[in-house]
Amino acid sequence: MAKKQATRLMLLAGLFSAGILVLRLLSNHLDLQTIFMTTRHSAVAPYEQSQSYPGESKTACSGVPGSEAWSHCWDGQPADEDGRGPKHEGDISRTHHILYSVSSSDREYFKIDFGRRSVINPNIIPHPELPDTWIVTAQLHNPPAARMASVWFAELVCNAAFSEDKRVLSCLEPPLQLPLPATFGDSSKCTGDISHFSLNVGPHDARVFYGPKIPYTIYGSNSFFTCFGQWISDFRILVDWGIDTIHEHEFRQYRELQRPLPWNAVEKNWFLFWDDLGQMFIHHDIAPERVFAKLETDGSVGPNLALATATSDQACLDRFLPQSTSPTASIHQATNSLAITLCARSDHSCQPDTNNTFVLFIIQQKTLHALHPVYEPYVVLTRRTTPYEIHAISAKPIWIFGRRTGPKESDSSSTSFSEDSEMLYMTSISWKGRGQKYHGYIDDILFLAFGREDSAACGIDVTARDLLAELGLLVACKSRVIVAFERNTTLLRCIIFRCASILGVQSTTEQSTSDPRKWPALSHDFCHHIV
Repeated sequence: MAKKQATRLMLLAGLFSAGILVLRLLSNHLDLQTIFMTTRHSAVAPYEQSQSYPGESKTACSGVPGSEAWSHCWDGQPADEDGRGPKHEGDISRTHHILYSVSSSDREYFKIDFGRRSVINPNIIPHPELPDTWIVTAQLHNPPAARMASVWFAELVCNAAFSEDKRVLSCLEPPLQLPLPATFGDSSKCTGDISHFSLNVGPHDARVFYGPKIPYTIYGSNSFFTCFGQWISDFRILVDWGIDTIHEHEFRQYRELQRPLPWNAVEKNWFLFWDDLGQMFIHHDIAPERVFAKLETDGSVGPNLALATATSDQACLDRFLPQSTSPTASIHQATNSLAITLCARSDHSCQPDTNNTFVLFIIQQKTLHALHPVYEPYVVLTRRTTPYEIHAISAKPIWIFGRRTGPKESDSSSTSFSEDSEMLYMTSISWKGRGQKYHGYIDDILFLAFGREDSAACGIDVTARDLLAELGLLVACKSRVIVAFERNTTLLRCIIFRCASILGVQSTTEQSTSDPRKWPALSHDFCHHIV
């Protein structure tokens, strides 16, 4: 009997092996892929394939040959050499730019685990000393089922590391409360529908981020100037940062941030940015009007500097952000900022300068669908030199791979996948690599951290190149905005106009500046050299 069972097992094993061999042959012949046939199905494969090398381009499109700063224009779908491109999610990619994780084997976003604590609105920064370790902060969240009447809020913090499959970023020890003190402002400024804000105790929706030298946190709390304001602190005094010198001018003492008049009753999501000279600014609003100002170390600010570029900035926003008539639609600032150089760290000829380095941040359009909020994120680039104008905006909103979609009525339905999809709310961006602070390059990897459905914290790691693969650009030619870019033809149109001007070829009408058939025949190479 035992011999018969052994014989049967051997026959079954042989048949199974033969079946796999046949499937392999069919796979090679039909160009099919299955999980057990993939030769590079590992956690490190996407990371390896996302690296950039001198002379190798994986951008979605390119502009004038040799110009890295112009290469990240909007020109169709990104490359798909490694099977991560939108053609596998074609319906979504028609309306969104899909981002895939470079480290997890399933390419989806990862979860952030604070153990027994439920959290939302996360932030991730590299640990200053420990390898493969990140400092993660998030807002403590009590599920509605367990919530008692409370006006107390807190931010939690821990050192965290990834699971082996890169699907979870978990606290290495139980999280601690971030020691941000409660503030008490003028309760008379909280009236009507927002009167409950005067009862608040503790910080809201903190952003933790690196500046060029040190880390900071900005958080919401009761205000002296309005009902609910924004406060700042040097992050190093709040955690075990190790031995470091902390100066008074680095916000060692927490301070309330100010803004150019008028104030909103509830202020939120302000972020800092630094220009090419290292000067610090604070960005208050992107809509309905852009507002930013130079920040002083006591929290005070100068005048609104956005007025100088209001016309061109608004043209860029109107061109690339969807114009909604819904009373529930609004545009919000979402994340902190980073500085990015649009050429590769691996390219030794790449040198950051004022022409190729920009301020990067993310904004979101919020809409309500049957009381369910949905957020659509857009990347924004601005100049780091005066007048700090908007340089580019995502031509399509970002779709984080792994975001769940609602049911679509039919293939012909005009309903967007995003209308009843999973709510993902962007909160922070940071460079992933240890030692990286504010500045990075196009081939560096960064974290996008976000809340999910007001119930969980998540994130995804992507290359900056992938994040910026589909941008819509707005360029000033001869100190005047001519046209918003629509694929490479318009990019060439603007560049040739500048070249033609240098050559003394004059354009006398607005129509001739927007009609490529009327431009002189100039080669791309020649145009690139003289621009």
